[in-house]
Amino acid sequence: MASVQIRGIQKAFGSTQVIRGVDIDIPDGQFAVLVGPSGCGKSTLLRMLAGLEEITDGEIAIDGRVVNNVQPKERDIAMVFQNYALYPHMTVRDNMAFSLMLAKVDKSAIAERVKRAADILGLGELLERYPRQLSGGQRQRVAMGRAIVRNPQVFLFDEPLSNLDAKLRVQMRAEIKELHQRLKTTSVYVTHDQIEAMTMADQIVVMRDGRVEQRGRPLDLYDNPANLFVAGFIGSPAMNFIPGTLRRSGDDLLVEFSDGSRLPAPARADGADGQPVIYGVRPEHLALDGPGGIASEVAVVEPTGANTEVYSRFCNTDINAIFRERHDFRPGEVIRLSPDHAHTHLFDAASGEAMRRVH
Repeated sequence: MASVQIRGIQKAFGSTQVIRGVDIDIPDGQFAVLVGPSGCGKSTLLRMLAGLEEITDGEIAIDGRVVNNVQPKERDIAMVFQNYALYPHMTVRDNMAFSLMLAKVDKSAIAERVKRAADILGLGELLERYPRQLSGGQRQRVAMGRAIVRNPQVFLFDEPLSNLDAKLRVQMRAEIKELHQRLKTTSVYVTHDQIEAMTMADQIVVMRDGRVEQRGRPLDLYDNPANLFVAGFIGSPAMNFIPGTLRRSGDDLLVEFSDGSRLPAPARADGADGQPVIYGVRPEHLALDGPGGIASEVAVVEPTGANTEVYSRFCNTDINAIFRERHDFRPGEVIRLSPDHAHTHLFDAASGEAMRRVH
């Protein structure tokens, strides 16, 4: 196992800058997830870590050793790709053993490592099959087994679940997390799926346009997003954003909306009277209220069994609310939604940055 340090990394393809000064520390044994929309640079960063892309500027160190000019095979990493990259003419056993054979590892040691990986991943009965005889989930397990047998310092995962159906993705997500808990190998995982990021990561790194927007523990990012982008990207369904104006009334700080209604600003918020703001509240932090709350017109009701998801409109803004109870609202009906003020957020409308009082 090893720590990973990424310092001031930049990457340009000609005149196009795709990574713009990224700094990330990944402690020994941590599962770090790089998440962001397509084109944000997360896969490019992973490929630079693997040695598959040259670094324009900055340093990458694995276990304290700068690897900028070290060949991929000498970095002691193992990568699991999106498309599995299995050899179709080789059995599962030979696919898993191939890298060790190239490294001229002793045959008995190869057999022992393959057996151990197969036992961990439940592949024991599939060792003599070919990739064409396997399901998508089984192929992904073989790809992970091929990485495990190398006993690397760092595992790299490049969107490994994106080709699987939804049910299998959930299953494999749990299996990868369990595998990490067992092996405790430092891992860097790339995905655009924030649910994968939230459920699997020790540290989430949110990227946009080649920069790190925020990094930290999953629930820290969920509870304290640094800006509108992170707030909208982390959490499913996404946070509701309502434009408003900040108003000071004595010692009270309020948010006024376009219909004249007002709600208390978050307790930690700060700002100037009359400042344009964005009021943020997650769907699960809205409750049905009698005379209080904000009047919102129902547009669509989606019963999911466990929850009722209600889409409505308030001040020309779409609002999403999730209720544990079952409701039979009709389109056009007006309901009153009351935010849990302990879990609301305030952002500057111009910069998108979170507005929090500095202590």
